[in-house]
Amino acid sequence: MITENTKAQDNSDQSGQTLHIGKSLFSNEIKRNFSRKGDFYVHWGYNHSWYGKSDINFKGPGYDFTLKDVVAHDRQSKMGWEYLDPGKLSIPQYNLRVGYFISDNYSISIGWDHMKYVMDIPQRVSITGYIDPEISTPGIPTGDYAGTYNGEMIDVKADMLTFEHTDGFNYANIEVERYDDIWVAPSQKTSLTLETGLGVGLIVPRTDVRLFGVGQNNYFNVAGYGVSAKAGLKFYLTKGWYIQNTTKVGTTKLTRIHTTGRNDYDKARQNINYIENFFAVGFQF
Repeated sequence: MITENTKAQDNSDQSGQTLHIGKSLFSNEIKRNFSRKGDFYVHWGYNHSWYGKSDINFKGPGYDFTLKDVVAHDRQSKMGWEYLDPGKLSIPQYNLRVGYFISDNYSISIGWDHMKYVMDIPQRVSITGYIDPEISTPGIPTGDYAGTYNGEMIDVKADMLTFEHTDGFNYANIEVERYDDIWVAPSQKTSLTLETGLGVGLIVPRTDVRLFGVGQNNYFNVAGYGVSAKAGLKFYLTKGWYIQNTTKVGTTKLTRIHTTGRNDYDKARQNINYIENFFAVGFQF
């Protein structure tokens, strides 16, 4: 027997056809007069992100060391009208998502979260492992940083390391979302909806690194994977157009980070936990 708390709400449209409106977690006196099932949606927006402290391991010929509890921040672009230029839309930290409603209140989607991760330089961190006087192939001199370390504190400066995923810390993901109407206007078109979701995907950074002065802005590569959860509000201005603000939390594992550009020899690895908040404008059709 299906209870009132779990069954779909059956409404009729003007033609008399039965509409199956998903049961909301909230009590609404007014219900939508249309179902979202079968609709697509697309949105574009911009984000801020915050990162937990991360251990970064660097490994290659003549070195294997880990920097502990590294602090990093995102890098915001100053917003301006110039970003309405289609050629510049992807410069700031942006979010692109396309989805499909498999039922009135559930959708599946694919998205690209373009965040940026920049290690603070200089900063003082703990270090373990070893660094030879010359590392990599061909050799890179390490100067006063050479040695064996067992948790000592070290001042990381630009002559030792710069490290950032600025083109960027990209999360290519698939998400499953649920929608619960909080409020529906008398027009039955305008509404405020709670969106929640879970995601999984690949981390595809373009990492810019200088290790003891040697490195490059590396090519994009699949460096690892991540999982995420999100919750946010979608305000439907009409049946199609909406604005959205969502907060996402995620954890990632990167095992194949490019560093000096000598990818057969040198690499890095790290786990990154993050909080991301984005604002987007979208259309459902």
